[in-house]
Amino acid sequence: MATFKAVVVTKGEAGTTAALSTFDDADLMDGDVTVRVSHSTLNYKDGLALTGKAPVVRRFPMIPGIDFAGIVETSSHSDFKPGDAVLLNGWGTGETHLGAYAERTRVKGDWLVPLPAGLSAAEAMAIGTAGYTAMLCVMALQRHGIGPERGPVVVTGASGGVGSVATALLAKRGYQVIASTGRSQEADYLKGLGAVEIISRDELSGPAKPLAKERWAGGVDSVGSHTLANVLSMTRYGGAVAACGLAQGMDLPTTVAPFILRGVSLLGIDSVMAPKALRLDAWAQLARDLDRDKLAAMTTTIPLEAVIEAGEAILSGRVRGRVVVTID
Repeated sequence: MATFKAVVVTKGEAGTTAALSTFDDADLMDGDVTVRVSHSTLNYKDGLALTGKAPVVRRFPMIPGIDFAGIVETSSHSDFKPGDAVLLNGWGTGETHLGAYAERTRVKGDWLVPLPAGLSAAEAMAIGTAGYTAMLCVMALQRHGIGPERGPVVVTGASGGVGSVATALLAKRGYQVIASTGRSQEADYLKGLGAVEIISRDELSGPAKPLAKERWAGGVDSVGSHTLANVLSMTRYGGAVAACGLAQGMDLPTTVAPFILRGVSLLGIDSVMAPKALRLDAWAQLARDLDRDKLAAMTTTIPLEAVIEAGEAILSGRVRGRVVVTID
């Protein structure tokens, strides 16, 4: 009976524990496609799952990891055959369905996306859910009519995964990007990605006024809480903010003032259950528009054995940009 290497989270009386283990093929979950995983990545949610610092994992034992790229080994799904290169983001993998930090996984074919032409598996995971979410944010702003001509846009948590990719994507499309970060030493890094101005997160992290001076036409926020409240209060008339994260908190201590006095729109971004057509569009645009040199500049690579320690690092704000996890 075949076994393979995996990071497994278990739950005991003292809480959850993550460890590199051997997993059995027979214990894989139902699905019509089995994939040999070559690469994964590290997102904030993965850090929560690995450390148990939030109830991300809903069943035990669990293999965490919400993203993977690899090669189809077996398939009874009409869209995929053995040898196809595929990727997956979300759909509850690493939470309710055995995830990506393993040499093998079995999933529903409807969750898979073909690896876009021109992207390697490693590059796809350098993008990962963080980059794919950033693209969904940019697409939402553009659908709402927030183009470069409307004025600057702010990106919070700019030196993190979502923020780094959002900064690069927006700059490539001609936006003036104001990057908010708590790490002043990353100013040159963010300017290299295309930011024209760097501001301290301290400017946005405290209690917000109902309305503050108008500073930007839109924003991409992965932080939530007071930061998002401040971003909204400083958004220009008719602007919009795409919200996709909760690094500071799940609360939103704001008022209705930005919405009813300035016509500001708050655009909620969900990447986990996004329909396939939207995913295909986002990945096609990422493959076409994301500068590979900038992607490489924001990426580090670690082996599967190092992902547990990296999970602690991402939660404590010690991870810059994107992390690729080599599996096979």
